[in-house]
Amino acid sequence: MKPYYTISWEVFRRVDDMAKGTVKIIAEPGKQEMVIEREVDAPREIVFRAFTDPELYAQWIGPRGLTTDIKTFEARTGGSYRYKQTDKDGNTYAFHGVYHEVSPPERIIDTFEYEGLPEPGHAVLEIMRFEELPGNRTKLVGKSVFFSVEDRDGMMESGMEEGMEDSYSRLDELLERMKVQR
Repeated sequence: MKPYYTISWEVFRRVDDMAKGTVKIIAEPGKQEMVIEREVDAPREIVFRAFTDPELYAQWIGPRGLTTDIKTFEARTGGSYRYKQTDKDGNTYAFHGVYHEVSPPERIIDTFEYEGLPEPGHAVLEIMRFEELPGNRTKLVGKSVFFSVEDRDGMMESGMEEGMEDSYSRLDELLERMKVQR
């Protein structure tokens, strides 16, 4: 099977200090996995809700400038999701997956697949843990296992890091609004 991306550089980034708003990405060369860590300033029950409520999820997922249209969102064990994102020029990007386990407020295990690839079936297995921290804070620890090293490296090359930083910044803003409304 031919990889859908070619990559000529070695992927490895580690952010050793976990400053507020910093996404820590660990993607070791030659491995199919990536680990992402980030701390947020909200209790884990609220953070978990932002990941499992379709109205909230649509407000923060993806980079600024994209609008998210939720097509299916069954955040429960055995459920599925599908959403489309549209940019200012009308280009659309669709994603879908299956929830293998949803254990509030501790963990979500799902698959993630971008529908725009030339060859379907390059799903990513994702595990997101929501760790309770002192001071009503939460540490997100996500592990993604890709179909191949080429798939993982292609995701890193696609601008994923900038999109993730933007998404988490939008999540921070949503969580702040939710705290004010409480």
